[in-house]
Amino acid sequence: MVLCAVLTIAAAPGWAQGNPSVGVARPKAAKPRLVVMIVVDQFRADYVEKFGGQWSGGLKRLVEEGAWFRAAAYPYSATETCAGHSTISTGALPRSHGMVANQWWDRESQAMVTCTSDPNVKNVAYGGGSTSGGDSAWRLLVPSFGEELKFQSGAGTRVVAFSIKARAAITMAGHKADAAVWLDSKTGSWVTSSPYTVQPFLDEFAKAHPIAEDYGKTWALSLPADKYLYPDPAVGAETVAGWGNTFPHALRGKEGGNKPDASFYYQWNASPFADTYLTKMAEAAVDSLGLGKSSNSMDYLGVSYSSVDYVGHTFGPKSWEIQDMLVRLDQDLAGLFKHLDQKVGRGNYVVAVTGDHGVAPTGEDAEQAGLPSGVIATPALKEEVEKALEPFHLPSPAIARISENDVYFAPGVYDQLRNNAAAMKALEDALRSIPGVAAVYTSDELKSEVESLSNTRTAAELSYFPGRSGDIFVLQRPYWQFESANDAAAKKGASHGTPYYFDQRVPILLMGFGVKHGEYFEPVTPADIAPTFAALTGITLATKDGRVLSEALRQPSDK
Repeated sequence: MVLCAVLTIAAAPGWAQGNPSVGVARPKAAKPRLVVMIVVDQFRADYVEKFGGQWSGGLKRLVEEGAWFRAAAYPYSATETCAGHSTISTGALPRSHGMVANQWWDRESQAMVTCTSDPNVKNVAYGGGSTSGGDSAWRLLVPSFGEELKFQSGAGTRVVAFSIKARAAITMAGHKADAAVWLDSKTGSWVTSSPYTVQPFLDEFAKAHPIAEDYGKTWALSLPADKYLYPDPAVGAETVAGWGNTFPHALRGKEGGNKPDASFYYQWNASPFADTYLTKMAEAAVDSLGLGKSSNSMDYLGVSYSSVDYVGHTFGPKSWEIQDMLVRLDQDLAGLFKHLDQKVGRGNYVVAVTGDHGVAPTGEDAEQAGLPSGVIATPALKEEVEKALEPFHLPSPAIARISENDVYFAPGVYDQLRNNAAAMKALEDALRSIPGVAAVYTSDELKSEVESLSNTRTAAELSYFPGRSGDIFVLQRPYWQFESANDAAAKKGASHGTPYYFDQRVPILLMGFGVKHGEYFEPVTPADIAPTFAALTGITLATKDGRVLSEALRQPSDK
């Protein structure tokens, strides 16, 4: 769940005078002392439009005081967490930063790899907890904004990032940071790894506030029932182990359990208690590291709220659960902004909020609305392709792996297909005959320089990275999703990862230093956030595919 969204916040002049409780007055800085990047995992743009009337705190403040870009969308097809956070953090698209998906087939090792897995580093648990494996940003091929800020602004700059997910915290921080922290959901331990500094205050925080303290709490509705939109339970909603599909939801793990277990930790991830915990951790970092306190340096704070994503996948984008998550996040952000007002000074920090991707409706909801929808079972897809290629005496099996839209062939097979027009045609015909398949693109087409008239092909091209992406890209129709099991017809819940607008469109909200209030309808992308931060802080990004959102920045002539 980072919600998936990035938030930039700047205070409007004179606001503090009318609201003295929000913070102390401080001299206006020449540059922002603190840059805050907030990503809400799976933050659909229409959530602001539909559910904004339920908010009274931080999200409302962003809309009412900040710059709201209402036509923001990712231009690529890989609308997933790792690709989205990497794009937000660097200002580059997957074709440039190389994070093409949450995981992909590694041709050298002939195995799936996650975007942050690193065999050369070791994860370290905070608070005396346990963990395993190793994660870093070594597969991210361009520097993050935080890295550039630290490199170009001097040794006094601190860079920290927090999330439930490793692929969110790490990509927001970059290759080196003062802190990059995520959760090992198997053990309930907060984790970092050897490329990042181990912070004593986080060790103390983890010991003082173990997640297990939330065992036995209940997630109940925050508002009166008549304030929520759509029927309850949501059409096509799944359930979390130990929960039903309506409120309330008790955090007690598996039914009959009496202590924290794996089910409890998943329940916690899919609850507002996780967002609140991350907020308090971020506030502790501000206090312990003195973020934004120095007049001679600029600091960076990244927070990715993952729980919206967990809730959205399970209950769907029309559920009361997703609405209540945002109501609770609205209050968490109100607390965070108040803390920053008091500790950094209103007007001395800038915030951006956005999502890493959107989400489609549940399949059942689409079906009830009369929209053609369904699932494409990858085992059945593989079987059809192997059968179509049998007459051409290629190595068998010809396919090494299918991962979502990407088809990876066994070593040497794709080269043989490229030199055999009849075999390639048989392959493409077989794929196009599968219900739910809209188009088939070869890697040669996706890396060509020929301009395409197809928006979906262009989206696939912007996600393509040689050596990491598949040999064949299979595009599903709208409201269809890939599933790894042949019994996928029973699939419920919601998904994302397509080049369609419900997955691509997210809000961009900016507020704070240098930002002027307004609603903007220009087509922009989350890749524009890092260049905008770079302009405000006076640094230069190594590479960028985005642009400066100058229309929302104050000019010297502005009063």
